[in-house]
Amino acid sequence: MTADQIRQVILDILHDIAPDEDLSQLNDELPFREQLELDSMDFLDIVMELRKRYRIQVPEEEYNQLVSMSSTIKYLEPRMKDK
Repeated sequence: MTADQIRQVILDILHDIAPDEDLSQLNDELPFREQLELDSMDFLDIVMELRKRYRIQVPEEEYNQLVSMSSTIKYLEPRMKDK
């Protein structure tokens, strides 16, 4: 997957988790929590959706790599290159 495709995957997951949020103005550099009303359970839902949809395992000690769109894409690119 390309970075743009991964971005769309994350947007799709965010839309499923928080359907009332406006994702069109999402700044890729700012943490999700600064822009969206996400709690820790919502964050875990993102991790679980990645596991369910793409079999991507994110160890708990690496959760900090998924704080913003840009860091999430950077983290997922090597793991999703063959998806």
